[in-house]
Amino acid sequence: MATGTPATKLLTSAGVDFKAHEYSHDPNSPSFGLEAAEKLGVDPHRVFKTLIANVDEAFAVAIVPVNQQVSLKSLSRAVGAKRATMAEPAQAARLTGYVVGGISPLGQKRLLTTVIDQSAMNFETILVSGGRRGFDIELAPNDLASLLSAIFAEIAT
Repeated sequence: MATGTPATKLLTSAGVDFKAHEYSHDPNSPSFGLEAAEKLGVDPHRVFKTLIANVDEAFAVAIVPVNQQVSLKSLSRAVGAKRATMAEPAQAARLTGYVVGGISPLGQKRLLTTVIDQSAMNFETILVSGGRRGFDIELAPNDLASLLSAIFAEIAT
């Protein structure tokens, strides 16, 4: 089992219940998130991707189902910003300390404003990246929100 990612260390130190899920990552996969859902046999609505956006003069994290996209307009509204654009992949990696395709919302270099799509509340548990490709973490949406001081809003399309 994969241990020692900043995400798992944070969960363990916070005493939060989680389940680690590993799978063999295909480097040719066109979608990291959909690959995770397929290989783990989990409904893609329950597997969430972590996206980094520029919001006005700052950055924010958007957590949305892997089979959907983030609505930048809805994300802006949720965080009280005028405008949001997607961060460049290299910028997202630098900001979070994770490799693209393995960006976990947990254990990033610094805590950014975070919005989780409201649909996460439809499930007892959801899956998010555990901090590397081929590794997901399953936990309760409220635990995720609590650790990240996140809000829930309709941000997926």
